[in-house]
Amino acid sequence: MKYTRLSKEQLEELHPEFINFLATQSITADEWATIKKEKPQVAEEELDVFSDLVWEGVLSKVAYLENISAQQMHLFHLVEKEMKLISVKVLNPEIDLRTDVGFAWFKKNWQSDFVEYLTASKAYTEDKNADKFQLIKQGSTITKGDLYQWFDKIIE
Repeated sequence: MKYTRLSKEQLEELHPEFINFLATQSITADEWATIKKEKPQVAEEELDVFSDLVWEGVLSKVAYLENISAQQMHLFHLVEKEMKLISVKVLNPEIDLRTDVGFAWFKKNWQSDFVEYLTASKAYTEDKNADKFQLIKQGSTITKGDLYQWFDKIIE
C-alpha cells in the first residue's frame, strides 16, 4: 500500500465509487460478500488498492496545504514542478494561532516585530504525490489556499 487506507467513514462516503471499482474488476455484490467472508485478506487488499486510487486522485488535484500550530503557520502552494512555502512564526509565546483569540491577535499584529516570515521552494522528488502525502501525514490539511494567496500578495 502506497498511502493509508481510507477510514470506515471515508469508505462509507465513497460507497458508490467502491461499487464501481469492484465492477471494473467484474466483482458482483454477491461475490464481494463471499470474498469478505471466505477470503478476508483478499478483501483487505482490494480496500488498500481502492484507497490508493482515491488518494492518487485527490493528491493529483491538491494545490494548497496548511499546517498551523500554536506559533507557526506553514502554507504550501503545490505547483507543477515545486512546492512553495510561506512560513509564519509568531514570537509571542502567549499566542496560539489555532484559537480565535490567537488568530485575531495575529490579524492585528501581522506586521509587528513579533511575527517573522520566510519563503522557500523545493522541487518534488520523483514522486510528487508521495511528497504531498508526506505533508498531510505531518499534519497539513487541504485548503483552497486563501491564506497562502493573501500572504503571497502582501509579500510581492
